[in-house]
Amino acid sequence: MADAEASAELPEEARPDGGTLQVLRDMASRLRIHSIRATCSTSSGHPTSCSSSAEIMSVLFFYIMRYKQSDPENPDNDRFVLAKRLSFVDVATGWLGQGLGVACGMAYTGKYFDRASYRVFCLMSDGESSEGSVWEAMAFASFYSLDNLVAIFDVNRLGHSGALPAEHCIDIYQRRCEAFGWNTYVVDGRDVEALCQVFWQASQVKHKPTAVVAKTFKGRGTPSIEDAESWHGKPMPRERADAIIKLIESQIETSRSLDPQLPIEDSPEVNITDVRMISPPDYRVGDKVSVALGCASRGRTIAFASTFAAFLTRAFDQIRIGGLSESNINIIGSHCGVSVGEDGASQMALEDIAMFRTIPKCTIFYPTDAVSTEHAVSLAANAKGMCFIRTTRPETMVIYTPQERFEIGQAKVLRHCVSDKVTVIGAGITVYEALAAADELLKQDIFIRVIDLFTIKPLDVTTIISSAKATEGRIITVEDHYPQGGIGEAVCAAVSMDPDIQVHSLAVSRVPQSGKSEELLDMYGISARHIIVAVKCMLLN
Repeated sequence: MADAEASAELPEEARPDGGTLQVLRDMASRLRIHSIRATCSTSSGHPTSCSSSAEIMSVLFFYIMRYKQSDPENPDNDRFVLAKRLSFVDVATGWLGQGLGVACGMAYTGKYFDRASYRVFCLMSDGESSEGSVWEAMAFASFYSLDNLVAIFDVNRLGHSGALPAEHCIDIYQRRCEAFGWNTYVVDGRDVEALCQVFWQASQVKHKPTAVVAKTFKGRGTPSIEDAESWHGKPMPRERADAIIKLIESQIETSRSLDPQLPIEDSPEVNITDVRMISPPDYRVGDKVSVALGCASRGRTIAFASTFAAFLTRAFDQIRIGGLSESNINIIGSHCGVSVGEDGASQMALEDIAMFRTIPKCTIFYPTDAVSTEHAVSLAANAKGMCFIRTTRPETMVIYTPQERFEIGQAKVLRHCVSDKVTVIGAGITVYEALAAADELLKQDIFIRVIDLFTIKPLDVTTIISSAKATEGRIITVEDHYPQGGIGEAVCAAVSMDPDIQVHSLAVSRVPQSGKSEELLDMYGISARHIIVAVKCMLLN
């Protein structure tokens, strides 16, 4: 049943008596009945998968886990991660392997930040374990010795289109988990006493996460459906459901229920609201500083995940699910656009704005200098929901004073006068190109208004429209991003109801190559030179 890492027997005082074991079996039967009824009523769902894991859920929720039923968000409660959105599930993951990564984050927080007693349990299907993200999470948990984490593999053999490659070869799953440095148990997932044993053993293991590989059967308890193919994701036929429910009910021997153990209340008091800067950003106008420095300058307990923005496309599934769960996660994407320079197209994020614009309630910051970046970090820390901060690789000049105020959804008008003929809208690196174009055009007595968006979502529609009206309906957007889904399309959508406003978009229109940053900005049509040409062409029309 268990590997050599921990084979301690359940002590007598922690051993469930015969009556408790029967209640746990009966709880599992009731869970099967609930899943059959719920899926029949909606004509959709996965009752056979629910049936395979019923004993696991019964033992976890009514014997092993510590939590307050009346307070599912209590910080001291044990955590449970499942590919469903339920009141007791902290994050709704999909079935494609996101759950264990989420559970790792919870366990890491519990072990290293909260230093608390709560534990994290993550239930996965054997089909889900085919995803690479599961094994990335396995490596993470092992490296950080997350002994407060338990991953349960519900190995019921069957997937959507038939038997899975490993089927019921439990030893394959065991060897994989052990190879990743996990303390691993194999268990009959139908045996509540054996499940009580391995979950208790897991609680005794130190310095390693634990994997419980449970052999189960899809559709357990249902004649002619148990362990049969072609029943994945199908509710029981209504004409059979009543008979199946009566059969399961006939096997229930008790009417008792069990109350879960109360949590150990040792989580520290944490207040992550109203986060403020201790002091204004320490930069002078004219300094040249990498924008990414602003992101790293203030340590916080609120989670920020940072990588090259181009690599975030690989995590879009997790990002999407985070959006559906309305997670308060802050993501920083650096090295955006052709301004990356010599590293080439594979490192240049040119689709990230489009990606994050599709996430519900996601705030997108695109700061221009170090000062605005620090403010973006501070605002993101206080914002509800997901935030994305897009940062630039090259060193950029500080254009804002430390006393400048920033707000979500509020753009900055950097150049304006009554003689302005065109509104030029940029963000990040293209703001500097717009300012350079404004300086050159001023020598030719052509005045343009320059706007730094700061946030792309929400967009400052009021400032955009009022500026367009002041410049005879002429707008030019310029962005270090592909045209599709970027700033230009966002602005076009914002002004689409006004027939008197014309928008011309400058963006990276083809796959870029390597080169120096300033050369690439010019080569792909988003430099000051191209802005000047666009302004003059617009004035001629």
